[in-house]
Amino acid sequence: MTHTSPTGIWLPLVTPFTEGVLDEASVRRLVAHYASTSIDGLILAATTGEGLTLDEDETTRLIAIARDSLARVSGPQMPVWLGLCGSDTARMVKDLRRADQQPVDGYLIACPYYTRPAQEGLYEHFAALAGSTDRPIMIYNIPYRTGVNLGNETMLRLAALPNIVGVKDCCANPDQSFDLTRGRPPGFSVLTGEDPFFHAALGQGADGGILASAHAAPQAFASVRALFLAGEREAALTAWRTLVEVPRLLFAEPSPGPVKHWLWRAGLIGSPEVRLPMTRPSAALAARIDSAVRRAVH
Repeated sequence: MTHTSPTGIWLPLVTPFTEGVLDEASVRRLVAHYASTSIDGLILAATTGEGLTLDEDETTRLIAIARDSLARVSGPQMPVWLGLCGSDTARMVKDLRRADQQPVDGYLIACPYYTRPAQEGLYEHFAALAGSTDRPIMIYNIPYRTGVNLGNETMLRLAALPNIVGVKDCCANPDQSFDLTRGRPPGFSVLTGEDPFFHAALGQGADGGILASAHAAPQAFASVRALFLAGEREAALTAWRTLVEVPRLLFAEPSPGPVKHWLWRAGLIGSPEVRLPMTRPSAALAARIDSAVRRAVH
């Protein structure tokens, strides 16, 4: 199968809760809102979406609501991908086969966490997953969360598989990121997941980003990339200088608490509630976010 590689600004959508349960009305409101912006795709139940706290029924319902909301919006339908993670390859294969019964367009799959496999183990893990689905897969390489770094040599081996189409790059090593964008094959996308370094990633050749802070400023992030693509580097830098304080603010404490607080204050979700072990932002940060939302609205 031929798969379109993801590019542009993708949103790892938060999962709204009210009194411990999925807030379906807020999900619908979020999806309808971002469908009207320059967001290029949604990823559900990923890290920002608190996917590790969702049970199977909640995830199924979340996908159904998002799809139904998009169906009610006129114009081209943005793709909907699902976030997955796990350290048991056999169980992940089963999870993928179940997920294939859902109306999702592809998967963002994190490296196995905690177990710290060797590079060959990482290759065989993702090769097994790729062989169990016909849908496209983006690899999520984030060593400071998983404890293991998927190196470029292994990444490029995986890029040769027909449905491994890209990576959410959070390797935190600029040299590794640059060498990957330089050496990748045609059709393999590199999307940064490091919001505060979005501009720098574009300068190194990234195709866009999977950015939690784009919840707050989707058009602004899209504008920075559009200016880059148009060759207007000075204008892109000027736009980024204005925007950069947003990701710094929203990542001042563990995500997605600050992002949810912003969305709550902006009237897009009914509650800033998160599930433990995540917590809401501190009173000091909440006050700073409140001020930023007021400035953004007026």
